[in-house]
Amino acid sequence: MNAFFKSATKALVLAGGLATSFSSFAARENIDIVGSSTVYPFATVVAERFGRATGNPTPKIESTGSGGGMKLFCDGVGLGYPDITNASRRIKRSEFKSCQENGVKEIIEVPVGFDGIVIANSLEAEPMSLTRRELFLALAAKIPGENQGELIDNPNKTWKDVNPELPAVKIEVLGPPPTSGTRDAFVELAMEVGCESFPWVKSLSKSDKNLFKSICHSIREDGMYVEAGENDNLIVQKLQANPAALGIFGFSFLDQNADKVRGSKIEGVEPSFDNIADKSYPVSRPLYFYVKKAHVGVVPGIEAFLHEFTSEKAWGDEGYLADKGMIPLPKATRDALSESIRNLKVMTGQEDLH
Repeated sequence: MNAFFKSATKALVLAGGLATSFSSFAARENIDIVGSSTVYPFATVVAERFGRATGNPTPKIESTGSGGGMKLFCDGVGLGYPDITNASRRIKRSEFKSCQENGVKEIIEVPVGFDGIVIANSLEAEPMSLTRRELFLALAAKIPGENQGELIDNPNKTWKDVNPELPAVKIEVLGPPPTSGTRDAFVELAMEVGCESFPWVKSLSKSDKNLFKSICHSIREDGMYVEAGENDNLIVQKLQANPAALGIFGFSFLDQNADKVRGSKIEGVEPSFDNIADKSYPVSRPLYFYVKKAHVGVVPGIEAFLHEFTSEKAWGDEGYLADKGMIPLPKATRDALSESIRNLKVMTGQEDLH
């Protein structure tokens, strides 16, 4: 069989498989969305507005975490798979590759705004002011010992052990599981930066990236860090029940629960709307959602949903998503993205993915 015939046959098989993937499931009218618990409340508001404005069924949205959503999204093309996945961090190169291997070839990437990651506690407790180095020393599985190149199991039991100026309160931090984009972003923006405050560890980022990541990204499993699932509202409830604990979640949940919890200062900066917007608050990240272009025109309303989410009335400076705690992208960025979204521009695979 010559090369041309092989490639033509493969194309026909793929095309046939795509047709089967759509025809093998009963037609559905609603958009199917999975992914980030952080993006979930924003997507829910957009979905409700979209349903009322267009008369289309309100999209079905499931909070699975960024990692879990990416897996479902990349599993295949067809009505048995999600149309859109929300993410509180950018798609990873390994996930993009998985999508491609499973036939999810054309992916539309939509950055929608910014969010801060807060380390919060109950209003009944004393406010905390922490550095990223202190967060690393409190939560890392292993930390540098006294000798150069030495690693030891994290011995710190209280915040005072981490820094004598901090309170003698047991370290107990409620946070998201490994499938969460918030966990990924916290590890990268807080833990890794704190880890790099040790020069010999920082040097490993160039000489031994795997060891560097193992040291800087591994969170302790001895009870000091408690995985609290993908439900950020549950973390807020647990902080009320246990004022000695701290919790990790997105700024929007702090904004919506300001009568119950407060955010800790990080590097002396409070997690506020303005501080995240001007990037002075150090632990902030962009939010995204991803769309299968193959589903556009097959599942009704996907383009209209895209236009609603990226309209000025939604993601603009005075938009209803800002009222919910999402920090808008700069106007010039929004304008450029709106143009590419109208054209259904897809990812090329050359983007700067980790």
